[in-house]
Amino acid sequence: MISVVVAVAVLGALIAVHEAGHFLAARWQGIKVSSFSIGFGPVLFQHQRDGVQYALRAIPMGGFVAFPDDTDDEEREVNPADPDLLGNRPLPQRAAVIVAGVLANLLLAWVVLLAQGAVYGIPDGISTGQGVVIMGVSPDSAAASAGLSPGEKVIAVDGHPLGGGDAAVQHLITAIQTHPAAPLPLLVEGRDGERTVMVTPSPHSGMGRIGATLQPSGMSRYRPARGPSEWIAAGSRSFWQIASQTVAGYASLVTHFQATAQNMGGPVRIVEMGAKLTQQGGASLLFFTALISINLAVLNALPLPALDGGQLLLLLCEGFRGQPLPERFTVTVTNVGFSLLIGLVGVLMVHDTLQLNVVRQWMGN
Repeated sequence: MISVVVAVAVLGALIAVHEAGHFLAARWQGIKVSSFSIGFGPVLFQHQRDGVQYALRAIPMGGFVAFPDDTDDEEREVNPADPDLLGNRPLPQRAAVIVAGVLANLLLAWVVLLAQGAVYGIPDGISTGQGVVIMGVSPDSAAASAGLSPGEKVIAVDGHPLGGGDAAVQHLITAIQTHPAAPLPLLVEGRDGERTVMVTPSPHSGMGRIGATLQPSGMSRYRPARGPSEWIAAGSRSFWQIASQTVAGYASLVTHFQATAQNMGGPVRIVEMGAKLTQQGGASLLFFTALISINLAVLNALPLPALDGGQLLLLLCEGFRGQPLPERFTVTVTNVGFSLLIGLVGVLMVHDTLQLNVVRQWMGN
């Protein structure tokens, strides 16, 4: 239970950091802000200071920074000609406010990975555990067709236990390579316990391939950095690896939507993953924090309505047009996009909840 609370707290803190990026970028430029909220819907707690409402709201699925010129608060008297309103500022200043949230999450992720290296050391392999963990599954691959998912662990192949360490990975790879176009039974351990999966490796140059990224099971080992340069280089390398894989994952939604969408997760799965990593120790908790922070940054950078990327796209259209877009158009696009986003999050939450072991057992599956 404590690990779940910690994971939820981390997710909330990352949302707060994102919104703080928008807030600080606006205040630094002297732009008026009316509210800073974590969550949506009814206000649970609020505090007024310097004309800004700081609020915690009932629906914990995000947050927002509101400005006097984009709210319909009849109690506030807003002068449309006020130069300190966001809408009256030059496009570069408004763009800075929009992108600041993404930059805040990226900067936080890099700092957290540096903190991981300072406190626990830099990664130095993985301690031996039993089985082979599936880290990634390529769309339209043999692994995807067999129903294998990232996070599952292969503990036996063709009835023979794999053991642990790099030898287990090599044993599994050899079995796959020597069974092109031939069914190969794998004993897989996942969130629902153990199951046997029949995977048929695709033939490639006379050898079999299943299209999965494999890693030895076990806990990561760390060692002290040999100096500041190695410490910074290791943290930066981890940052770019996570960022590039995250971007590639979102890109695959466009190129291989059906296969990739099956592996999408919402807040419930994020919390579940965070709780598991939290139980593994502080180093894993810091990794989870950096991973989700980068994911929030990339997600918000997508050019979709109601996200930062969509708002920036509207701003670019205004720049090319040479005059503001019709207010009715921008409001409609933003509201429709927000509704679709909330709907998607709701669907993912229901889907993820139904996949939890306790729920599946209660339903008798």
